[in-house]
Amino acid sequence: MGSLLRFTQSVSLILFLLHFNPTVSSSLSSNFSSSAQLCARDQSIHLLQFKESFLIDPYASFEGCANPKTESWKEGTDCCLWDGVTCDIKSGQVIGLDLACSMLYGTLHSNSTLFSLHHLQKLDLAYNDFNLSHISSQFGHFSSLTHLNLNFSDFTGLVPSQISHLSKLVSLDLSYNNKLALEPIPFNKLVQNLTKLRELLLSEVDMSLVVPSSLMNLSSPLSSLQLVDCGFQGKLPSNVPGLSNLQLLDLSGNIDLTGSFPPFNVSNALSYLDLSMTGISIHLPRLGNLTQLTVLDISYNNLRGHIPFSIGKLKHLQTLNLGFNNFTSLVPSDFEQLSELDSLDLSGNSYLTLDSSSLNKLVQNLTKLRELRLRWVNMSLVVPTSLKNLPSSLSFLSFGNCGLRGKFPANIFLLPNLEFLNLGGNVGLTGSFPSSNVSSSLEELALFDTKISISIENDLINNLKSLKKLVLRNCNISERSNLALLGNLTQLIDLDLSFNNLSGRIPSSLANLVNLNWLDLSSNNFKGQIPDFLGSLTQLQRLFLSDNQLLGPISPQISSLPYLTSLMLSDNLFTGTIPSFLFSHPSLQYLDLHGNLFTGNLSEFQYNSLILLDLSNNHLHGPIPSSVFNQEKLIVLKLASNNKLTGEISSSACKLTALQVLDLSNNSLSGFIPQCLGNFSSSLSVLHLGMNDLQGTILSRFLVGNNLRYLNLNGNELEGEIPPSMINCTQLEVLDLGFNKIKGKFPYFLDTLQELQVLVLKSNELHGFVKGPTTNYTFSKLRIFDISSNNFSGPLPTGYFNGLEAMKTLDQDMIYMKVSNISYDYSVKLTWKGLEIEFAKIRSTLASIDLSHNSFIGEIPESIGKLNALRQLNFSHNSLTGYIQPSLGNLANLESLDLSSNLLAGRIPMQLADLTFLSVLNLSHNQLEGPIPKGKQFNTFNKGSFEGNSGLCGFQISKECNSGETQQPPPSNSEEGDDSSLFGDGFGWKAVVMGYGCGFVLGATVGYIVFRTRKLAWFVRMFEVQWNLKTKGRKKKAHRNGARRN
Repeated sequence: MGSLLRFTQSVSLILFLLHFNPTVSSSLSSNFSSSAQLCARDQSIHLLQFKESFLIDPYASFEGCANPKTESWKEGTDCCLWDGVTCDIKSGQVIGLDLACSMLYGTLHSNSTLFSLHHLQKLDLAYNDFNLSHISSQFGHFSSLTHLNLNFSDFTGLVPSQISHLSKLVSLDLSYNNKLALEPIPFNKLVQNLTKLRELLLSEVDMSLVVPSSLMNLSSPLSSLQLVDCGFQGKLPSNVPGLSNLQLLDLSGNIDLTGSFPPFNVSNALSYLDLSMTGISIHLPRLGNLTQLTVLDISYNNLRGHIPFSIGKLKHLQTLNLGFNNFTSLVPSDFEQLSELDSLDLSGNSYLTLDSSSLNKLVQNLTKLRELRLRWVNMSLVVPTSLKNLPSSLSFLSFGNCGLRGKFPANIFLLPNLEFLNLGGNVGLTGSFPSSNVSSSLEELALFDTKISISIENDLINNLKSLKKLVLRNCNISERSNLALLGNLTQLIDLDLSFNNLSGRIPSSLANLVNLNWLDLSSNNFKGQIPDFLGSLTQLQRLFLSDNQLLGPISPQISSLPYLTSLMLSDNLFTGTIPSFLFSHPSLQYLDLHGNLFTGNLSEFQYNSLILLDLSNNHLHGPIPSSVFNQEKLIVLKLASNNKLTGEISSSACKLTALQVLDLSNNSLSGFIPQCLGNFSSSLSVLHLGMNDLQGTILSRFLVGNNLRYLNLNGNELEGEIPPSMINCTQLEVLDLGFNKIKGKFPYFLDTLQELQVLVLKSNELHGFVKGPTTNYTFSKLRIFDISSNNFSGPLPTGYFNGLEAMKTLDQDMIYMKVSNISYDYSVKLTWKGLEIEFAKIRSTLASIDLSHNSFIGEIPESIGKLNALRQLNFSHNSLTGYIQPSLGNLANLESLDLSSNLLAGRIPMQLADLTFLSVLNLSHNQLEGPIPKGKQFNTFNKGSFEGNSGLCGFQISKECNSGETQQPPPSNSEEGDDSSLFGDGFGWKAVVMGYGCGFVLGATVGYIVFRTRKLAWFVRMFEVQWNLKTKGRKKKAHRNGARRN
């Protein structure tokens, strides 16, 4: 009985192995066929014909999995013994074909002999390159198929509905192909008909048309569902029957997938859960009920609040990723209970705090931890010496940008299993990287933006022979370092030594780094020409040599780099013409040559691969090549500054719908601005066409919902009026239309642009009153307001001054205005302290109001004194009256004050002497009187600041004051909004009382006429005409009195 039982068990084991192990199947087949071949002849023929239809290409499969199995397929041998082939023992029919990683390259046609293997039960063609073949409907004829795997095989097109005919299918994997798509009807058939399906893996298959509720049609309880980055949109159902037995669920990358998790019927057997980068609302405390979880990834989900203690209940957890959310407070102490944890990622939670005590408890209990990722977590409370107890099992350690300060313990560098170490971005971190005993398995080292010293010497290099990535940007590299030794790190793929003040010539030993993909030597002091040996680094994709002192022509050896995608050579001393091979390089995507001495015309580009093109600040001339506007992937186009490009701007520029920056400024371009530039794209952030010879009108129509942030048309010959459609530019931060011939009235509609920070309309032909605000939040972010040298009239725009909130508080950040994601610095041209200056960068602390050279009248409003962040104030060359407001003494940051050539009277307020930053003062050509204040900054001003005021006295103008004269504060001006000063001096209170009765009768009469005839607009126009006539009279009077000068 025992013998029979043992025999039965043996047979069962053999049958099990035959079914699940192709290798055992093939081995046993050889034993059964010692005298005759087991393989049916037709099967052998079909397989050989299939083999002949494909090439063996080493690039067709991933490195590390490549195994050309079909090379063992020889005619005349038993096909059941071939690699990857499994046969049925009785019939000799092929029932299993495993050709994963077989380096097959070619097209899989519908008439392939593969589809003649009708008895196939398992088919695995993963990790090959079928050259954008379509998945044939013939796959639906494999009626016995239980397993089908086509992942990573470069299939494309639509998944055929015939896949749903495979009724015995247990596992289906179509993941990670090339633009493969699955439409709603085939998907519904698939989930309804495949009743035995347990594994459904469709990652990166386009399912954007499939609604998530279709999952309700699952007819079988799945154990694995993987739908990564499928374009799923809509709400995930709360109760999906097919999820009740799930062990693996991966919906990551579907950013428009909403709903809540966990659903009511989720399986407690779930061991793998990835909901990262979705819009699913996750009920964090309930995750603690999924006690079998070994992998939990809910990163990039915008989760907020505290990390729940319930996570600590997941005792089997091996991988936990909570990165890039908005978690706050301390890391829970319960994490120390996750004793099986192999990988912990809390990166990107900048409001999450980890102190020394919490970290010590964490690392002492997590003895199996191999990966610890804490980049951007707040570790400013962690004393670096507390890191000494990190477990020796660690292979991956990321503490980048954590706010660590002090001396980093050297023993961390000596962890025996360490493969990845990132301490970059901790600017206060010091210490020394040891030159010996470093882990020989270290593959990636990043010490950028730290003060950790490292000396490149023999001992160090000998310990780092496995290094593949070395990032020492802005690092403390010792002067004793021998850069030539880096050539011994022959495994290097990425090398970044930028921002290190390194000098000399680029070491020739770098020619040994034949695996290099990325080389960044920018922002150093390297000299000489580009070395020819760089042409031998044939794997190089990105070459950054910007901001050095390299000279001469660009080496022609660069043309030998077939995979080059990025060439950054800006801010050097390169000369000659731009070499022709750069215009004909097929893979080049990023080309930046700005800030050199290149000359000549631009050639036509032979390929349309460019994403960034920057040739600014050179000495180029001639027309812009038409091929530039065929670069449909172009995001940044900069041909600006000191070039002498001519001709017109082609309307073909509007075909570049991906464009975010278009900068053609400071050239000699002529003709009209293509009107389509205002509405051709919602992507455009920067449009700079200033300083050219462009004519015609401003763009007349701006697209609703556009993303324009910077618009500069300064210094052209543009006419017409500012278009009202500009209110559609709701993201606009800088508007510079200065030095044109623009007509019309002040564009009051601009005060609806709540992001506007710079408004320059100077030197145009604008006229009329500058009316008050139209909304409650007008120009609240405005820092620069320049409407000088126009024909504006009437009182100063007090209402606007009251709304300038950004000028009331000094910006402490002191950052430069830019479009961050594309690193474009805003620029503006201003009259600054009397000089015309172009600010290549606009600092957030730069605050200026310039209303000079207009016809404004009335008094300076007291509210100006509230603009504490103001650096420059210029009201010169107007017809302002009244006194200089003492409140101007509150402008503690003021550097320049120009009130010259007005009709200001009274004394100079003593409070102005307290302006310690004031370096430019011009009060000349007014009607000021009395002594000039003494002390502090006023002792530095010469007579030019005060000339043309016959009533002034003081040592600054070499005119002594009478002994009886004392400095008295000037009388206060009229209250805000009181327009009495607009009618000149001489009206005392008696005159007002006498005129009150007559005025009331006249006012009532005029009001009645306006009301009855509804001619309010006529009345306003009449009043404005009278005002302008009065202004002209004042101007003539000022000229006669010598109060104005040009």
